[in-house]
Amino acid sequence: MDLAPLPRLMVEPVIRAALAEDLGLAGDLTSAAVIPAGHRSVVTAMVRQPGAIAGLDAARLAFDLVDPSCIFTAHVADGDRVTPGTRIATIEGPSRSLLTAERTALNILGHLSGIASVTARIADAIRGTRAAVTCTRKTTPGLRALEKYAVRAGGGMNHRFSLADAVLIKDNHIAIAGDVVTAIERARKNVGHMVRIEVEVDTLDQLHQAMTAGVDVVLLDNMAPQMLRQAVDIVAGRAVTEASGNITPETAPDVAASGVDLISVGWITHSAPTLDIGLDFVSVG
Repeated sequence: MDLAPLPRLMVEPVIRAALAEDLGLAGDLTSAAVIPAGHRSVVTAMVRQPGAIAGLDAARLAFDLVDPSCIFTAHVADGDRVTPGTRIATIEGPSRSLLTAERTALNILGHLSGIASVTARIADAIRGTRAAVTCTRKTTPGLRALEKYAVRAGGGMNHRFSLADAVLIKDNHIAIAGDVVTAIERARKNVGHMVRIEVEVDTLDQLHQAMTAGVDVVLLDNMAPQMLRQAVDIVAGRAVTEASGNITPETAPDVAASGVDLISVGWITHSAPTLDIGLDFVSVG
């Protein structure tokens, strides 16, 4: 998998804020009180359920920001599929520092790996079709770049990163504009030539209007597989087709079989369960 890592410049503010939130105004009272100064340990990050990994660099950064003397060694790469019992990283350093960074590191690693894991389930379910799974802007505030990275780690693609990336005319835009064609014409008149235009439709009549007006992408919302097949025939390659609407790993194959190009799924970022990853002490001294 050709997965480019996120620059540290993008990740560090998120991890730094998470650590500051956890440390509060007095730091790690428990570790400072219980663990002798100078005590060192080696710990391993172990996966307790099957899934896909994302967020290793972010986890590494949590330990590094708490104590640069911590040594984080990854045994897998982001995007790798893992089984229960897989050792994904070993961390060595001062025991106090390891315990202080542990929760922040595991929170972000488990969260991002959870997103990668559910994305991978859908990607596997539609393998062999032309469709790809993509995310939406339904992300945790402040974590969008990391969560969309996790989607890529799971074998998915990214939709818009922000409102400024492209025009996406949705049902409320159409309702206010009056109709599909008017909304598209206004968009084309008021954005630059490099901006792509997508329109959401939920009927074939709206789709015919959108194709007559001319768009780059059509979002086929809450259409059953049979209607999706009709929609793909109407588009006939003149625009990218994207299906959405409560799609799961179980329903994704039928959606993909309709011939759509993309399947967008909001829950892979806003409701993905955390992948269970624990930190186990293997030696102390």
